[in-house]
Amino acid sequence: GTGKTFCMANIIQAAQRPTLIIAHNKTLAAQLFAEFKDFFPHNAVEYFVSYYDYYQPEAYIPRTDTYIEKDAQINDEIDRLRLAATSALLSRRDVVIVASVSCIFGLGSPEDYGRVVISLSKGEVRRRDKVLRHLVDIHYERNDFELSRGKFRVRGDTLEVQPAYEEVAYRVEFWGDEIERIAEVDTLTGEILAELPTIDIYPAKHFITPEEKLVVAIEDIRKELEEQLKILKSNNKLLEAQRLEHRTNYDLEMLQEIGYCAGIENYSRHLAQRPRGSAPWTLLDYFPDDFLLIIDESHMTIPQLHGMYRGDRSRKNTLVEYGFRLPSALDNRPLRFEEFEKYIYQVIYTSATPGPYEMQRSEQVVDQIIRPTGLVDPEIVVKPTRGQIDDLVYQINERVKRGERALVTTLTKRMAEDLADYLSDMGVKVHYLHSEIQTIERVEILRALRGGVYDVVVGINLLREGLDLPEVSLVAILDADKEGFLRSEQALIQTVG
Repeated sequence: GTGKTFCMANIIQAAQRPTLIIAHNKTLAAQLFAEFKDFFPHNAVEYFVSYYDYYQPEAYIPRTDTYIEKDAQINDEIDRLRLAATSALLSRRDVVIVASVSCIFGLGSPEDYGRVVISLSKGEVRRRDKVLRHLVDIHYERNDFELSRGKFRVRGDTLEVQPAYEEVAYRVEFWGDEIERIAEVDTLTGEILAELPTIDIYPAKHFITPEEKLVVAIEDIRKELEEQLKILKSNNKLLEAQRLEHRTNYDLEMLQEIGYCAGIENYSRHLAQRPRGSAPWTLLDYFPDDFLLIIDESHMTIPQLHGMYRGDRSRKNTLVEYGFRLPSALDNRPLRFEEFEKYIYQVIYTSATPGPYEMQRSEQVVDQIIRPTGLVDPEIVVKPTRGQIDDLVYQINERVKRGERALVTTLTKRMAEDLADYLSDMGVKVHYLHSEIQTIERVEILRALRGGVYDVVVGINLLREGLDLPEVSLVAILDADKEGFLRSEQALIQTVG
């Protein structure tokens, strides 16, 4: 409500440097992304969050001897946006990327990624077959019937390819071995949108391993497998040794045949030829050294950045111990906090309730007294818990009469569901938000609230930092006196805001 985003945009405009903005959840990141796209219509404003709609990491529970295979559903559109972010960073400087904590997790090496870019120019002499082979090497698939993201098709002397990060396709027309024409085309209608002198086609995946590195990596993985098998057998862990041998050999065969395997990221240390224990490549490596970092809602984001490594490590240790993974899988991990700090050239922390870390580190603390939004602080009313639901229904009805909206925050998921059902029975247009609702759907629910499809949204923890909903004139916090992290001083100030 204080116009921090507007302030950030002005700083980025004045600094004229590539900028990374880290938010602590996908809903907030999506909102910031939309706002920055409005502020910078002619620049590369990109969105980089985890592309899983559903994610069950690989895990093993020794107590019950349960192995849980990695199961994930990838959101195609978010995958496209992630690839658009890295390709923008390698091709221009006017880049603003809004990311979640996903940006400290391993990605392929920017050097390998940048080295295999296909550049085509009108009038250039290039053998068509070589271009096609190069496309396959960087994970594009040939499909002569349907053109879609990450696919290409060939008809006579014409090649059409839709980059994995674009919504349009490129048509390249050859005359013998010469490129006669390059055009941008609409994938649906086939209509030519623009004639282009040159194009760059970036890889369709972030993990790119040049052939010479792959050969070395396969040898290194074999060596590590032999060493680990000796250790397991000497400790009489025969089942674990057999399991590890079987799984790793299968992955090695896949790598040899198609250059890719399921869970390839677990071999990232060997594929990138990094020393043991070294930090992984991440999105931060795609930025130039002088980039500007903005950590939004830092009181939430900093602790989150701190916790990522430890949670990942404990799960992987178990997998290694019981022969599901090689020890090098431990190096496929998020950055440790101290590694993350090394990337910082200049940083701005923004928060209405900054935490101790930011306060100690900051050379200057700037209070935003004058708000470009012109909003005033809300009036705070404390009411007894007796009869709170009846009073809440009355308050909501008053708002609905005036064409305004309300947010209600409860302590548990069960309470949120029950309250939403009760309000619905009372004739209130209500929806409830919780952690199981997918990213894009959450944004749609909040948009529907603003548009009047719902008058009330009930939630637990998602009605917090930086959600801009000007139509909302009532925020009801139930059980505000209970103890817990959602009712701490910081959390209450944030929810009020």
